[in-house]
Amino acid sequence: MPVDTPVQIVASLDLPWSAVPVGREVLVSQRGTGDIVALRPGATSRSVGVVPGVVARGDGGMLGLAALAQGAEVWVYAYHSTTSGNRIVRMAYSDGVLGNVQVILDSLPGGRGHNGGRIAFGPDGMLYATVGETRNPDLSQDQNSLAGKILRMTPDGGIPADNPIKGSLVYAFGLRNPQGLAWDEDGQLWATDFGDDTWDELNRIRPGGNYGWPVVEGRGGNPAYIDPVMQWHTQEMGPSGLAYVRGTLFIAGLTGERLWSVTMDATGNPQARAHYVGQYGRVRDVFEGIDGKLWFVTNGRRGDPGGQILSVTLAPAPAARCTPTDGSAQVCPNDEVER
Repeated sequence: MPVDTPVQIVASLDLPWSAVPVGREVLVSQRGTGDIVALRPGATSRSVGVVPGVVARGDGGMLGLAALAQGAEVWVYAYHSTTSGNRIVRMAYSDGVLGNVQVILDSLPGGRGHNGGRIAFGPDGMLYATVGETRNPDLSQDQNSLAGKILRMTPDGGIPADNPIKGSLVYAFGLRNPQGLAWDEDGQLWATDFGDDTWDELNRIRPGGNYGWPVVEGRGGNPAYIDPVMQWHTQEMGPSGLAYVRGTLFIAGLTGERLWSVTMDATGNPQARAHYVGQYGRVRDVFEGIDGKLWFVTNGRRGDPGGQILSVTLAPAPAARCTPTDGSAQVCPNDEVER
């Protein structure tokens, strides 16, 4: 669990969306400008390059980042919006500067809303990407569309032979606007998904799994769809970035302006706790920093946008003391562990 007061690493960022450690630095995307900045504790942040062709409209723009080291070469991957949808590109990163852009995957579904945008490399060496349903809910169930999906691809954008749907990048479907990806120590993939007006979700992802949108939002108990492991009322959460650090899942709560932690008890039931409720504005991303602490990215508040990154020390989690049973993550008395 986070302990002590978070320490500010950097402020005055322009709507930061994603951050990824690369060596002794952290690279941060800025949604509105296409600029990627590098930072480290105690040093002034600096631009390492601007990704060309970024179009910021609605919730689109310069979104997710991922990094891949291949021998002495480091590639930085970026998911961003264009005039005709979304695309994934990569750039060599050398001597603190981004190289020329190589397009990995173009013409992904995109629009003014529900663009998804998270990318991450899994323990299998494959690149995973979240794609929203672009406010077209029926596309989530259409396996011929990449909208409302989690995709899995090779580092150069190819289709892996062992993907669950032969000849397709689709790894999981029936999602609305997924924005978080993380793997636990067993290699299990987890993902967050923005709900509509009832339930936000934390899902355990199965290859080829159908998560129900738009037929089901939250737990529906329908065997045709996979229910979330945990759900929150939408005003409490708005789940964006996701990280797994030493036994705990951390979720960036955008709408609820808080950081969430989720652990599993001895019987495998999820236990959640809210942190820093309303203190730092909209939390967009969370990850393990280069100093071994937990770092989280904020976007300011509605009507007062901004951006900063904070760092906080982690300590062993306390034992759960209360377990509401309605399936939500309601706040328990005295800031006790929630379910």
